[in-house]
Amino acid sequence: MQRILAICWLTWKAALRFKLFLVIAVLLIAAVVGLPLVIQDDGTARGFTQIILTYTLSAITALLGLSTLWLSCGTLAHDIEECQIQVVATKPIARWQIWVGKWLGIMTLNAVLLAISGGCVFGLLQWRATKLPAAEQKILREQVLVARGSATLQNYDAEIDAETEQILQQRLKSTPVENADLPEVRKQIREQVKADFQLLPPGYTRAWQIDLGFVKNFLRDKPLQLRIKFNSAQKSASGTFVAAFQVGNPEGTNFWQSGPMSLAPDTFHEFQIPPNLFDKNGLITIVALNPNDMALLFPLEDGLEVLYPEGGFALNFARGLGIIFCWLALLAAMGLMAASFLSFPVATFFSLALLVVVLSSGTLSDAVASGTVVGGNEETGVMGHSGADLILIPMFKGLLVLTNLAKNFSPIDALSTGRSIGWGELGLAFAQIVLLLGGIFAIIGIICFSRRELATAQNQ
Repeated sequence: MQRILAICWLTWKAALRFKLFLVIAVLLIAAVVGLPLVIQDDGTARGFTQIILTYTLSAITALLGLSTLWLSCGTLAHDIEECQIQVVATKPIARWQIWVGKWLGIMTLNAVLLAISGGCVFGLLQWRATKLPAAEQKILREQVLVARGSATLQNYDAEIDAETEQILQQRLKSTPVENADLPEVRKQIREQVKADFQLLPPGYTRAWQIDLGFVKNFLRDKPLQLRIKFNSAQKSASGTFVAAFQVGNPEGTNFWQSGPMSLAPDTFHEFQIPPNLFDKNGLITIVALNPNDMALLFPLEDGLEVLYPEGGFALNFARGLGIIFCWLALLAAMGLMAASFLSFPVATFFSLALLVVVLSSGTLSDAVASGTVVGGNEETGVMGHSGADLILIPMFKGLLVLTNLAKNFSPIDALSTGRSIGWGELGLAFAQIVLLLGGIFAIIGIICFSRRELATAQNQ
């Protein structure tokens, strides 16, 4: 461990010598202080705070991510190219200890920078909150500067799949379908069936139930919020739709009823609802009324949610920074892996190319969903196919599995909307991002670095 720490200290000295630490620290503080001065908000304290969290944390992540890639590629590649690593390698220290020491040095540097910038963001939020009126402070403490859990609609996938298969079999009896087109036909039927579970026809009411589960035992007399989102296939003249909601027992007296509200589609809306509207089993009944002449569709995934307090903002904010730290650990391992067998410019290009692949996972998922990289004919709607699909589609599936291990966490969105980031989520992020993905890069990098002939590096 002493040898690894010695390499860690040498990495710190290199970062300080090149003024990297000071430059990044100044840029981070400037982003935290400067962004709130130039960004535009909706005029509310809640909107301003959410924008501060979203923009500042995104800027911090981007700055630290790029500096981590640059330093991880440069610190090892430059030492090899400038023949400095030979002096270290002749010491009684293993190659893997050099590699791990470099990674540890980069990550301790990131930990200090992330703590400084995160502390500035947290302090700015708390300071601004004290300057607000009491009513606005109450909104912030209950809806933004808090850790809220979420209870959503039950999973209807089994019912949807069963009904889809039943309709498909009936259709195949009357209208045979080619085997190549069967997945697309099944997909279209499933979307139609799913829409029936989400649709609220004009002039009708519809009831959904949300199960709070075990947490109902801790929510007695606690404030709750109802979060809704709906879509519409048609546009209204005003751009909004009228809707009304009732939450609680529809047959008893313990319920809350809203008046008609003008709401925009494709947008999340939150309403404060009274406590204790759930029954003894923890079920909350939500009834929606659609007085419009157009149907409304409430997505099963995020159309209706009940948000409840789960913890404090400070610890939740620290866990969010912890997930960002896991991302930085992965980038450091990626950069060191590339520098283990490539020169500094090529290693940087290679690392950025991998990062682009991760960020373009939406394109990859579209290709996997359609089963081809060629695309379809817009006039006929028929998907094209090529021989490359046999190789690329399985490869894209594998890449999506790996990239989703890191991308399935959204701490910035959670913090800006007051969502809870649990210890389990942080532990899962550490296991998937640092141990699994980072471990894969580390093993590859250590093997390449151990087999590399350092004496000939300056001639390459």
